[in-house]
Amino acid sequence: MALNLRQIEVFRAVMTTGSISGASQLLFVSQPAVSRLLSHTEQRVGFALFERIKGRLYATPEAKKLFHEVEHVYQAVQRVNELATDLSENRSGILNIVSSPSIGQMLIPQAIALFRNRHPDVKLTFHCLNYGYLKDRLLARQADLGIIILPMEHPSLQVTPLCSNRLVCVLPYNHELTRRGTLSLADLRPFPLISYNRDSPFGGIVGRFYQSEEEPLRPIMEVGSPQNACSLVQMGAGVALVDEFSVRSWAGTSQMVVRPVARAPILRANLVHVRTEPLSQLTQAFVAELQQLVRAQGYGLPHEEEVNGIDGEH
Repeated sequence: MALNLRQIEVFRAVMTTGSISGASQLLFVSQPAVSRLLSHTEQRVGFALFERIKGRLYATPEAKKLFHEVEHVYQAVQRVNELATDLSENRSGILNIVSSPSIGQMLIPQAIALFRNRHPDVKLTFHCLNYGYLKDRLLARQADLGIIILPMEHPSLQVTPLCSNRLVCVLPYNHELTRRGTLSLADLRPFPLISYNRDSPFGGIVGRFYQSEEEPLRPIMEVGSPQNACSLVQMGAGVALVDEFSVRSWAGTSQMVVRPVARAPILRANLVHVRTEPLSQLTQAFVAELQQLVRAQGYGLPHEEEVNGIDGEH
């Protein structure tokens, strides 16, 4: 039979404190009440949760497995309580933002700082996530807005262009190719190339670029992100293709040289949110701040007809 939240709470308290007395103090109820609820919980689940040996409680293997799932439930309940508290205190609202690491290292924090100046009472959460986790967070409605520099397709997600940038080549500061103004993929062929798993979204972009240029793609190593690639280039391990967002946010640019690459593909940063839920006023205000910031920093802008997804919904 199903457990109710009170039984879950008592079970968790006993597991956490290791005793009936500890659970009673944690829950501010009497020890007999905890014992009765625990006994009833064991009857409901149909197996023993604790062994009683010499007056002490020891969790059974089944209880330990159950506790792992109970922790997830407890965290979810805590989030509900936090939201209820925020609403009861009449806060202006909550805004949950996720982004890919490249754009999340500098541009999104800058936008958040500007937004906070105008909306100091808003509670904000911000997480940099890889492609898969970012999509999952949006689909689970655990984020109001995602910003990603790669294409993202899902029938439940609305994707709107924000701005564009290109793939560029990063070189160690003393590399011989730094003498050239613009590079081609053929220029990179003699040198150790740091690239990405071809099955990853970013690796797919690089792979298709090499294919279109009819150049062999033979990296000496594969890394998980453009940030990893920048670290290795800075150490002199090779050359790499990265996005401009990563380059602009990289603290060690004095140890690297950036060069444009002929016919490099354009990368588009996108705003992503759940299609069936209209953007809140707070989310729209943050989007407006972000759009103003990318214009001020000179990033390429999408065509006017492409931006109607955010502005045209409301």
